[in-house]
Amino acid sequence: MAEIKPRFEFRAFAQNFGLVEEKLRGLSKCEQIRESSEIYIMSAGNSENNTKVRDSLMDIKIFVTKEQGLEQWNPRMKGSFPMRAEILRGEVFTAFGVPCPDLKREEYTLDQFINELVRPHKDLVPAYVIKRRFAFTVNNCITEYAELLINGAAIKTVAVESVSVPDILKAKELLGLSEYENVNYLRAIKRIIGMEPLPA
Repeated sequence: MAEIKPRFEFRAFAQNFGLVEEKLRGLSKCEQIRESSEIYIMSAGNSENNTKVRDSLMDIKIFVTKEQGLEQWNPRMKGSFPMRAEILRGEVFTAFGVPCPDLKREEYTLDQFINELVRPHKDLVPAYVIKRRFAFTVNNCITEYAELLINGAAIKTVAVESVSVPDILKAKELLGLSEYENVNYLRAIKRIIGMEPLPA
């Protein structure tokens, strides 16, 4: 099988993207609209493992490297609920970088995981995210505009992804994103919920 090469990503967050959105829709037709409800698990002990749950499936991505201001992420683990205690202990809480609580069950449903293990933990916070995503292609890059509710806070995001760093940099220029900060979901959610300070 061919090796799957992790993509690089640029992502920005704003209340309104104005001209950026106008340029995006001028450069490409919207190819798909998707809506989803997801739970991100924020950990005070780690900012390099991005953990989210969608449709009772857990997806953990690990930060790989940074190149020319872009970030590369790679899948670390995928699992479904109910989830066995040994996976939670050996994989999930290891990725969180915080002590694993006493696991009294052999396996946990999603509700049990959130309410018995995450909410009581002093270093973990569940963040509920509703997404409405619009997919485009700009300069051969997967490009996304999304409307979000993060624990009820409304915000928007634009992302450009590709295995090619030059293609992303050119797409950023075409979209007028050069002055925007590259902020991944992990950092953006931590800022919104107060787990990480806003930039000066």
